[in-house]
Amino acid sequence: MMQKLLSREQIIEVFTRFKAQNPNPKSELEYSTPFTLLVAVVLSAQATDKSVNIATRELYKVADTAQKILALGEEGLIPYIKSIGLYKSKAKHIIALCEKLISDFDGQVPHDREKLMSLSGVGRKTANVVLNVVWGEHTMPVDTHLLRICPKIGLAEGSTPEAVEKSLLERIPDEFMEHAHHWLILHGRYVCTARNPKCENCLINDICQHNDL
Repeated sequence: MMQKLLSREQIIEVFTRFKAQNPNPKSELEYSTPFTLLVAVVLSAQATDKSVNIATRELYKVADTAQKILALGEEGLIPYIKSIGLYKSKAKHIIALCEKLISDFDGQVPHDREKLMSLSGVGRKTANVVLNVVWGEHTMPVDTHLLRICPKIGLAEGSTPEAVEKSLLERIPDEFMEHAHHWLILHGRYVCTARNPKCENCLINDICQHNDL
């Protein structure tokens, strides 16, 4: 059976409830600058924010700029991030990312999606996270949580990150867009979990289209 999409009124109600519960959601990644956020997001691919924070707390004490991480080099960086999955390829990406930031952008994180995506290890989702979290842009980073829960709830259609991103951008009212990504990722992480979703504790269980199937 084809799942229905929520109406505009229902979508407004969903985000009104999220906002009432958590008016100003934040990224769970720890950072102090656009650069430290960018590195943390690159490290978070296929890893938990908690594991990334444990690693970056020590890393950023000694190297919190592109120049300082480049001075560490790949071999110097690896011990700090070895506890994170795919650490070898992530170390290569981060060193290359730092080189390009210095050579092309004076060591500064660019405020532009295409320029961000020119950096090693930075895809569309990572670029969207940086634009949203650092500059408050109305972007929609679609990670595994959003890809899973948004069609299920009826907020979006599509089976790829790009399709779900497009659908969400078209359907979520602008007034909610600054925080929409965080509300959804937190909902997927803690309530609408992949295994044993906590439907009985869900703020929107009376609206969710999954319950009507």
